[in-house]
Amino acid sequence: MFDYKVLCRAKLSIIFTITLVAMIFVIYKDSIICENSEETRAQLRSSTGSIIYENSEQTQGKLRSSIGNKQLYSMQEKIDEVEEENLQSLVLPLSVTEEERIAWFREKMPKIQIFKSNNLTRKFHSRVKKFFRSGCEAQFFMTWISPAATFGRREFFSLESLFKAHPHGCLMILSRSLDSGRGNKILKPLVDRGFKVKAVTPDLAYLFNNTPAKAWFKEMKSGKKDPGEIPLAQNLSNLIRLAVLYKYGGVYLDTDFIVLKPFTGLKNSIGAQSMDMETKNWTRLNNAVLIFDMNHPLLLKFMEEFASTFDGNKWGHNGPYLVSRVVENIGKQPGYKFTVLRPMAFYPVDWIRINRLFMKPTNRSDSRWVQEKLLQLSGETYGVHLWNKQTRNLQIEEGSVMGRLILEHCLICQHIYSS
Repeated sequence: MFDYKVLCRAKLSIIFTITLVAMIFVIYKDSIICENSEETRAQLRSSTGSIIYENSEQTQGKLRSSIGNKQLYSMQEKIDEVEEENLQSLVLPLSVTEEERIAWFREKMPKIQIFKSNNLTRKFHSRVKKFFRSGCEAQFFMTWISPAATFGRREFFSLESLFKAHPHGCLMILSRSLDSGRGNKILKPLVDRGFKVKAVTPDLAYLFNNTPAKAWFKEMKSGKKDPGEIPLAQNLSNLIRLAVLYKYGGVYLDTDFIVLKPFTGLKNSIGAQSMDMETKNWTRLNNAVLIFDMNHPLLLKFMEEFASTFDGNKWGHNGPYLVSRVVENIGKQPGYKFTVLRPMAFYPVDWIRINRLFMKPTNRSDSRWVQEKLLQLSGETYGVHLWNKQTRNLQIEEGSVMGRLILEHCLICQHIYSS
């Protein structure tokens, strides 16, 4: 006769053993699935050069059979590690003759990625139209022809201030380097908060097509034109901003610009950098902020001037001085409707005096000056150009005009005094 307790213990032992085996099987099975999924993803990366995002609703690590709405990002030219190397090809040699520089440029041309076409450039127009299709109170553009790793806190403050003033605006950054996994991470804090910002690889051939810039671009790509000593990226940015506004219309902003209030009501406008205090006439314009409708004739004139008078050896010749020359030459000719805004609009502090805005007050007189400057900027000033060439190495000191402005106009407001 069986002992009832012995039988119960035997049943429990069997149940425990079966359960343990089942758990081990499930864990082992999941491990195999996970390993196979990772291996599959690795194979896909190596064979297609793309990062494929998984659908979170799928289970057991199965890959998506289609791309769906997720964007595939090309691991451009051996991913982010070679990004800086590629962009360094735009840094031209100094102290060489024109012939030597042209020869050097012709040799480097095959490595200059921004001139090349790829899967992302071919989708440029459709990506722009899709991005601006819905819910944009204003279209903003910036350019970034530098490694993504160099897009720092100062530049990010510019984005924050733009969306603080225009929460329903849409910002597109024309940048091959930011149109990447690293770029996504940089912009993610704003995207996660619902703001519409996107980096898109520009298609220069498309942007310059049917404009005076096309001939210049063709000649530059041939390697027969002198790029000059000024960084080519700077001059490309000068031209790209004109072309993108001509093709799509909107607002162009430099990335070293803090927006203080909405651009509501501004139309076909360019800002004066300086003016004659006696005559009240402008003496120099600047292209760090441009606000123009699509197909505006002044933009066409700017591109004509760029193509016909290009000089890569003179700083500002193809930028601020260019827009100044053109506006001065056309004078009050009919057919051009635009407004030149006073320096207080975008350039309330010139590059010679901008340093003081970064310094904290050390006495009562300094504190009074800070308050007066902040009050002045709250008037007709839409934003402040930071002149990064002069200020990029300056720390924003606590209590300074710049520190106060960023605190008031930031969204995430992190690391203000460590930027």
